[in-house]
Amino acid sequence: MRILLTGATGFVGSHTADRLIHCGHTVRALTRSSSSLEWLKDKPIEVASGNLKDPESLKDAVKDVDAIIHIAGAIASKTKRGFYEHNQLGTRGLLTAAHKYGNISRFVFISSQTAGGPSLDGHPVTEETPPHPITTYGKSKLAAEEECKQFEQYFPVTILRLPAIYGPRDTATLSFFQAIKRGLKPLIGFQNKFVNLCYVEDIANGVELSLTSPAAVNRLYYIGSNINYSWHELSGIAAMVMKRRGLFVRIPHGFVHFIAALSEITSFFKHKPSVLNWEKRLDLTAQHWTCSIERAQKELGYQPNVSIEDGFERTVSWYKEKKWL
Repeated sequence: MRILLTGATGFVGSHTADRLIHCGHTVRALTRSSSSLEWLKDKPIEVASGNLKDPESLKDAVKDVDAIIHIAGAIASKTKRGFYEHNQLGTRGLLTAAHKYGNISRFVFISSQTAGGPSLDGHPVTEETPPHPITTYGKSKLAAEEECKQFEQYFPVTILRLPAIYGPRDTATLSFFQAIKRGLKPLIGFQNKFVNLCYVEDIANGVELSLTSPAAVNRLYYIGSNINYSWHELSGIAAMVMKRRGLFVRIPHGFVHFIAALSEITSFFKHKPSVLNWEKRLDLTAQHWTCSIERAQKELGYQPNVSIEDGFERTVSWYKEKKWL
């Protein structure tokens, strides 16, 4: 298939591009003038430009492609409005361009578990769990999902909600491994917290499966790990992989609130918004961010193949090679 991929210059997007190329697809990446092409260089990828909020500017980008995978979006914003402009309105603009100027057989929207919300009563969320996002980011991703559903009458749509993701090229979990290297195993709060954490190559595989599976037409899936881990377990495994004994350090919720507030205030004096803002404290202090991938396993044949130990080893080796760690 000939595929238009947004967000291809980012962490998940660049790995998705690698997977698509490996599977024999042709990739056209939608980029901005400010985007770094570091993860795309020397790869058989066509580059297109356009503004997601301006359907007219996307006319050439959506032309002659069989499918669109939409990963691009804002994970940080200085205002609540900014999240909706990038995530909801940007998705609407791309959908409009695809309908008006394209002729696609599949639109895959990459959403987030934050659109569904944290686990309720300790039970992993499923596709049937009523959405209950707790941050503006999550609410904007849910609004983008609703935009996608409005276009199901024009072309097949698949929505994927992703959990926490790690792997080579990731900057978000780098601080976790840096703490482990310093001999600290950080834990937020005094109650054990649980998370679905998945290696990025498994996620990319799930994206490709959803693109080509007939069962995925107009369906919603959680894709991630088949194991929900406690942060206590993850810290211990990371310490073992990095050959560090480490000391468990509990970070009180009150301190998280203070740092989040301070980060949001200082963000207004910086060029780029901080990912850690006042609302982000809600994500960090929630006890359960777990989900079930059973539907994806049954309908798509999706199966995560990289164990947490192997994934951590690959990630740490890559960080060291790049001198990030």
